[in-house]
Amino acid sequence: MYSATSDIKRELVSILGKDRVLIQKEDLAAYGYDASGLRYMPWGVAFPDTAEHVGAIMRMANERHFYVIPRGSGTGMTGGALPVKSGLILALSRMNRILRLDEENMVAIVEPGVITGHLQERAETCGLFYPPDPASLHVSTIGGNVAECAGGARAVKYGVTRDYVLGLEAILPTGERIKTGVETAKGVVGYDLTRLLTGSEGTLAVITKIALKLIPLPPYRKTLAASFRRLDQAASTVRDIMRSRIVPSVLEFMDRATVQCVEERLNLGLYKGAGAVIFAEVDGQPEDVRLQAAKLEEIAVRNEAHTIRVAKNRSEEEEMWRFRRSISPALFHYAPHKVNEDIVVPRSRVPEMVLKIEEIGKEEDLLITTFGHAGDGNLHINIMLDKRDPEQSRRASNMADRIFRETIRLGGTLSGEHGVGITKAPFLSMEIDDLGQDVMKRIKKVFDPNGVLNPGKIFLEGRKEETVWKLFHLDD
Repeated sequence: MYSATSDIKRELVSILGKDRVLIQKEDLAAYGYDASGLRYMPWGVAFPDTAEHVGAIMRMANERHFYVIPRGSGTGMTGGALPVKSGLILALSRMNRILRLDEENMVAIVEPGVITGHLQERAETCGLFYPPDPASLHVSTIGGNVAECAGGARAVKYGVTRDYVLGLEAILPTGERIKTGVETAKGVVGYDLTRLLTGSEGTLAVITKIALKLIPLPPYRKTLAASFRRLDQAASTVRDIMRSRIVPSVLEFMDRATVQCVEERLNLGLYKGAGAVIFAEVDGQPEDVRLQAAKLEEIAVRNEAHTIRVAKNRSEEEEMWRFRRSISPALFHYAPHKVNEDIVVPRSRVPEMVLKIEEIGKEEDLLITTFGHAGDGNLHINIMLDKRDPEQSRRASNMADRIFRETIRLGGTLSGEHGVGITKAPFLSMEIDDLGQDVMKRIKKVFDPNGVLNPGKIFLEGRKEETVWKLFHLDD
């Protein structure tokens, strides 16, 4: 594969214009990293604003043999938008229009660069609701959410991004345009290519238009937070809530270390000294919501909650969610070299998994924080370490391996919403056997015969030990 030549750069400028192609080193640095903390430098960045531009670039990539890496806002946690073999970053931020919001049929047609939170706000002005809400919703794009099949706090009741994608327009790696799916409530004609592309991590096609299902906006909601002195009390509360057959719209969990990090950053004094905190929200018709909220309080009391706060208004709700959404920046401030993983176990195994993670942390003698979407079993684990210390790096690598093996043993999966990218590729064989991976590679070959689109993702390339070393050691 070529890195870049002057004639390739000139041709890109002829397609897009000079102001939409970056090639200077100082301009490229911002596109060489994402939320994974890893860095790889591209040789160029292109900013298409139409599907025709994307198609022309992909055809050129096949003819001239260079790599193309689609990118949204760069909020991914597993390196899915990183140019691991250099190449051209295809930044889709200019394709950011809400093309149509059909109130009668409850469908939105959007371009991939639309910010998730902006779509939610626009839908709510029409009394409609787009539920997927990743923590990065005010920054991340719909295209990136579709590529990674993003989830969020509301997934316990409303599902994840794939549950709202009706159809797609996408450019294949060969430059051809494909339309998948429908704009209707039902559609079973042919293979479900929409589902195949959703969650494919930008390895099969470049998404240029998305048809999304919307639902009616719930008229009422109630939010509460309960703190506990001990981790097992909070874990039991989560278990009892799900056994009660109440389905909260949100059920979030934070362990002691996570709470402490956020308290130190925000200095609110709300949950100081808590062993764990649970956030829950119920929505729907007012009377149903009041009954469900009372039941949640009752369950928390039965499990010896230390404090219970019920939001009285929107301002108090925002204060609660500000605490929850401050987790990632607080943890990064505490340990810039931390390693972030997400796993999923069956909901009934959440208490067991949480206690096991705490045990592994003590045995490996590294601080580990656990938080996440307890209602659907999706836990986010942060291993806090200094990657400049080889011994800490060794223990952190061992810790991740042990946590992943325990996850699989409990019937879980290695990722609920972050994807595989490059950071989970060394562990993929724990969950997917050789035949399963081979079938996936064959699909990739059909879509991308010349291997130009987002190479080095999902499937392990090179020795496992070398890849793992890069993840847990600071790159000089």
